[in-house]
Amino acid sequence: MDEEGDLIQPQDQSCWATLPDVCLRRVFWWLGDRDRSRAALVCRKWNQMMSSADLWRHRTITFSGRPSRAHASEFESALWYVKKFGRYLEHLEIKFLNPYNAVLTKKFQITMRGLLACLGKSNSRLKSLSIQHLEMDRLVWRNSIRNSLIKSLSFFLKKMGKHLDQLSLKGARLTVEQGCGVLTSLSYLKNASMASELNIEDFFSHHLAVYSSPQFHKTMNTFHNLTSLTLNYNCISDELLESLGENNASTLGTMNIKCHIHDPHGQVVWGMSWAKLAKQASNLKVNFFFERVMKYERLVRILLQEIPVRSVSLRSCYFSDPDWSMRPTLTDLLPTFRYTLQKLTFEFNNNHESLDEELHLLILSCRKLFYFKIWAFLDVRFVERILKSQEEGQCSLRTLKVRIYTNRYETNEEDRTLREIYRRYRKLIDSELNYFVIAYPMM
Repeated sequence: MDEEGDLIQPQDQSCWATLPDVCLRRVFWWLGDRDRSRAALVCRKWNQMMSSADLWRHRTITFSGRPSRAHASEFESALWYVKKFGRYLEHLEIKFLNPYNAVLTKKFQITMRGLLACLGKSNSRLKSLSIQHLEMDRLVWRNSIRNSLIKSLSFFLKKMGKHLDQLSLKGARLTVEQGCGVLTSLSYLKNASMASELNIEDFFSHHLAVYSSPQFHKTMNTFHNLTSLTLNYNCISDELLESLGENNASTLGTMNIKCHIHDPHGQVVWGMSWAKLAKQASNLKVNFFFERVMKYERLVRILLQEIPVRSVSLRSCYFSDPDWSMRPTLTDLLPTFRYTLQKLTFEFNNNHESLDEELHLLILSCRKLFYFKIWAFLDVRFVERILKSQEEGQCSLRTLKVRIYTNRYETNEEDRTLREIYRRYRKLIDSELNYFVIAYPMM
């Protein structure tokens, strides 16, 4: 009806009035909370639409770790959201960014206790939970606060573990006893967890030799449906590999393994253990991520030829060691995996040695390699050689990302050469490659 009481004809109405509900929900799905609350005030139909379960199945809740008026309501709004829409949640991600002091960690712990308690009562459909980078070995986490949060999380996982499919507690930094207690909660009553994706990278504190813990081995024996497992190399042992083969052989497809300079990684893991697991889990692919573990003597003890390695990432940041050489890793170690390697990522300071030829030969030898990223001291013509090999069908890259370090402040000459190379191979790049190449002054 208009202001004079006459019926409005359909052609005079907005197209939004006749938009099907499924389309309207899709539009609202892209809106943030503030815009959704405003849209809910437009009309009764839109208000009702805001209670649709489709709009609230995925949620990321972020808490700032620093005191601020702008962030003062974060804790209250998180509880309000869970109480109102928590029953619809299927995928929940919680972030607590760099806690500043013990007051904020205490507030976070209290909020999480209420949030998890409310979810435990109202929700029966949560499939994935991610709580990352809590770093609970820091001093801002007092023992009482840390223990209370772990207790709340463990109690929640006992209730939700029967239908929780994905769990990520990356960066929690717990002791072995605390960490195993949390993970064991997933198998409460059943003595077996059916979670398919588990991320426990940096879940345990640095310097812990988790691989030697009987409690950890007993805990990992409770997982019987893993398709993806992410963890640190200080958790890897013959016992773990045997357990994975016995309990997850038919499902396990991906292992992501991080090896950090501060983690113990001197344990002996036999190649026959990896070979047995690879035979039992025939679809298994292993991805390695090395942080400042660069020396050949260390890498060769870890990257055993029996492992079905799909990708390797070697990062030394900007540290330089004149006694270290990357050459044997490129010429002797990595070619061992030329039949399985698909991704290579290098970030290192090789100012003391040229590696252009070795890198080029490695790319040519890995016939399945489709992703190559490198930040290093290289000759600009290295890029041209790779593109020429790609054009001739000697390699089949789909992604090429190169940052060429130089010892000069200005990179005008390198930039000009790179532009010429791009123009020469533009047709190839545009049709086949995700291409990103720059020169970068390393001063």
